[in-house]
Amino acid sequence: MQRIQRIVIAFSLCTVLGLSLGCSKRPNDETIAKEIQSKLASDPATRDSDVAVSSKDGKVTLTGKVSTADSQQRAEQIARDEPGVTGVDDQTSLQSAAMAPAAEAPAARAPAAAPVEKPKPQPIVIPAGTSITVKVGQALSSKDSQEGQTFLATVATPVSVGGKTAIPAGASASGRVVTAKAKGKIKGEGELALALTSVTVRGATESIETQVLSSTVKGKGKRTAVTTGGGAAGGALIGGLAGGGKGAGIGALVGAGAGLVGGALTGNKQVEIPAESALTFTLSAPLTLPPSSQ
Repeated sequence: MQRIQRIVIAFSLCTVLGLSLGCSKRPNDETIAKEIQSKLASDPATRDSDVAVSSKDGKVTLTGKVSTADSQQRAEQIARDEPGVTGVDDQTSLQSAAMAPAAEAPAARAPAAAPVEKPKPQPIVIPAGTSITVKVGQALSSKDSQEGQTFLATVATPVSVGGKTAIPAGASASGRVVTAKAKGKIKGEGELALALTSVTVRGATESIETQVLSSTVKGKGKRTAVTTGGGAAGGALIGGLAGGGKGAGIGALVGAGAGLVGGALTGNKQVEIPAESALTFTLSAPLTLPPSSQ
């Protein structure tokens, strides 16, 4: 019986001794906190976080701020894995959302300035009173031409507006025979009147209005030239000579801003304008052309 009692006592002593030895091996709270703090500082997921560690009776408390939710979970996992830890109270919080706009500042940048639009090209307006000199492409006469007949011409000299060419030399033009009366039909007079009706610029044909150029031959070769719609004809006879009758003069009377009328006095006393004669018409109304692409 005594032997059994000694065995029980010895077992009890061993048990108590083992428990005391086990307790003495468990890390104290200060060591636990320092180890966790060190691991948080070296771990890539948590080293940028501001976390404080404290421990009491093996229960660890984490406080402070972490940058992301992943960092928060990693900090808690490091604390739980530390030997001697009996529990973890994670009181950390994510960094304030108020700090986020600093990273998002580019979204609040002032809007880019709207591109400056180039001024749109303006139409070209050739004012009334502007002269257009053309060379007729065919012979015209009071005897052979017909009232209402169309004649073709080519612009002889460029027309400029504001220092820029509006109608280039060589542009096609057309006109109309307003009056054509052979000598003897009306009191022995021969009369020819012309007007320019269109000009083609950059492939577009534009209608125009001009004053009428008129030339009349009366009696025995007396000739007058007038421009209806503005200004009396006057000036000097210019041009050369052509074989018609006895060397009749071919020329033009320069009207007061009216233009040139080439006329030939022949033995038949008719008004004749040879092909390639220069005639200057005056616009009676403004001519508006589309903007130039230049």
